Amino acid sequence: MLLSLIRMIHAFRDYQRNIAELSQLSDRELADIGLDRSDIPRVAAGHYKG
Repeated sequence: MLLSLIRMIHAFRDYQRNIAELSQLSDRELADIGLDRSDIPRVAAGHYKG
């Protein structure tokens, strides 16, 4: 149970870090990698099927 909680905390931190890093990219940079701002949460969560 404790290990599961630790994994959830790490996953949430990774998600937040990914959101922050992707949000710093310009619209042009996101377009260059085939994304737009609305894709950021799915990409950060690992659920993007682009």
